[in-house]
Amino acid sequence: MTLAELNTILKSIPGFEKKVAYRAFPKGKAPALPFICYLATQTNNFDADNTVYHVVQGVDIELYTRRKDEASEAAVEAALNENNIVWEKYEEYIDDEEVYQITYEVEV
Repeated sequence: MTLAELNTILKSIPGFEKKVAYRAFPKGKAPALPFICYLATQTNNFDADNTVYHVVQGVDIELYTRRKDEASEAAVEAALNENNIVWEKYEEYIDDEEVYQITYEVEV
């Protein structure tokens, strides 16, 4: 899977069709919450004998919400599950922005 394919999956989530961006929305152009940003973070390649045989790209998918939004979380998780994308999740509250950040760690 590529980042472009992941982008398509995320934009297919009902309610998020125009609320997905790579890394961040342009300054002053962020849509109303909730929205999703995703970014490549690191690789976890399969390699041996000084050769990379398969590139595995780590990606963080960040769901931003004003308050705890279990429906949006369930929608993201359903899209990942339907596309056989294994994920891990953690949650953080960003005081300065007054938003929740739910991060899904995946590999593509």
